Amino acid sequence: MATDYDTPRKTDDDLNEDSIEELKARRNDKSSSTVDIEDFDSAESLELPGADLSNEELSVRVLPRQADEFTCMSCFLVHHRSQLSREKNGHPICRDCD
Repeated sequence: MATDYDTPRKTDDDLNEDSIEELKARRNDKSSSTVDIEDFDSAESLELPGADLSNEELSVRVLPRQADEFTCMSCFLVHHRSQLSREKNGHPICRDCD
């Protein structure tokens, strides 16, 4: 964003007056807003980084590698055949590792 250095600068008094007016306007806007209860429900299910998950169990269904997938021999991740970049010494390499 361009800065116009020729415009008159506001004094500290002007800044305080502007901010008080803005705060009053914001207070009026906030008092008329409603609280969305769904936001609170979704926030309860979020886990914070570093949370203790030692007593939690994971239940994930693991599927075997499909016919149209391959395991990259560089990152050892399973990718779709469309991600195949090349083969190095007979081993498939994905586009991300190439």
